[in-house]
Amino acid sequence: MPQAAPKKDTAQVTLILAPMEGLLDHGLRELLTRAGGVDRCVSEFIRITDQLLPTRSFTRVVPELLRGGRTRAGVPVRPQLLGSDPACLADNAARLAELAPPGIDLNFGCPAKTVNRHRGGAVLLDEPELVHAIVAAVRRAVPAHVPVSAKMRLGYEDDSRLLDCARAIESAGASELTVHARTKAQGYKPPAYWESIARVRQAVRLPMVANGDIWSVADAQRCRAVTGCTTLMMGRGMVRRPGLALAIAQADAAAGAHSANHGAPSSDTDPAVQALPWRRIEALLVDFWADVSARVERRHRAGRLKLWLNYLRHAYPEAQQAFDVLRLVNDADAIGAWLLSIQERLAQDSRAPEADFVL
Repeated sequence: MPQAAPKKDTAQVTLILAPMEGLLDHGLRELLTRAGGVDRCVSEFIRITDQLLPTRSFTRVVPELLRGGRTRAGVPVRPQLLGSDPACLADNAARLAELAPPGIDLNFGCPAKTVNRHRGGAVLLDEPELVHAIVAAVRRAVPAHVPVSAKMRLGYEDDSRLLDCARAIESAGASELTVHARTKAQGYKPPAYWESIARVRQAVRLPMVANGDIWSVADAQRCRAVTGCTTLMMGRGMVRRPGLALAIAQADAAAGAHSANHGAPSSDTDPAVQALPWRRIEALLVDFWADVSARVERRHRAGRLKLWLNYLRHAYPEAQQAFDVLRLVNDADAIGAWLLSIQERLAQDSRAPEADFVL
């Protein structure tokens, strides 16, 4: 007999796009939310130390704040703050709230050594009392209608204070908690311990978001089954497969309609690739390069494009071919010419009957 699919919660899935420093910033957010399936985004962290930041410090990282806190596709973006001083975080959160963000997120999960060394991110998980003080101060500082959420890992070196931190965040008045299912010490090494997220769900009543190792539609379904969460956050999985959120949403809709195959495609094609085939990725690459060329230093532009191609080649053979072509090319003009040829071909295809590459 065929193995039964994981039991799935009947509630509709909500999908959140995570940030990735140096790649998945507001430029790539625009493209990935245009692809479809994403319900909300969280920005890269804005570091708060001992100063009240000017408004431009928030809008530089989250330019969506200048147009109602949403990407051009209409997806809300929640700015994220990182720091360890409750009073200073509260003051900055109050100023950020003046820009009418869709919410404010607090970072207790960043594993970067430099950040942790300066008492930011995951290192704070060794101090549940301070975590509580930060969340409580920010919650008091912003209007009640502005959601204040938090993201944490399972712990710093270990998960011995996992439930203490989760309860601290809940009792401080947070509206939602995202848990990346690894400790700081575990970094991004597989596996993600989704069972630990289920433990947190049993200990607190907060709405929960599961994060970690969601690379495919099947992963999303298993994560929901294990954690009980109907809200999932994805970062690297979306960079590899820009159609992943759309494929998950489509599978979820099919399952909700009692599809016999739980939304799985009839072919062996990766559902995320099927949802966003290579010809559509090419259109995204053209726009990605235009954005990078407009705001990134010339000497860093080639690296940005190759970094994304390096992720894409996990799912798309064509990305591997493109990466091989550009591997040793660092001249921005040469890469621009290569992408111009793609743009011209896409424009020609768009004039052909039954064209289907425009997002």
